[in-house]
Amino acid sequence: METNHNLGGDAEIIALQALGWILQDEDRAQRLLALTGLDPRELRSGLEDPTMLSALLGFLANHEPDLIACAEAIGIEPEKLARAAQQLNHTGDFS
Repeated sequence: METNHNLGGDAEIIALQALGWILQDEDRAQRLLALTGLDPRELRSGLEDPTMLSALLGFLANHEPDLIACAEAIGIEPEKLARAAQQLNHTGDFS
């Protein structure tokens, strides 16, 4: 079984950095809202919710060009974004 100990508490930070990158482009931000069903108010109020943060990273994982571009922009490897989503998803199961 793969563990995510190497991410430590960084998964939330990675998700928030990724969200910042998503929101820098209006078309990408609108696509996020459309595909997740979130509205801007829900997005703001859910910034501490591991399940929502995992969904944000899942949005990137479902469109590889965005995943790669985001990873490059925030200075991490794409695989680390995917591991952060898994860790947040796992955290959300127990909260």
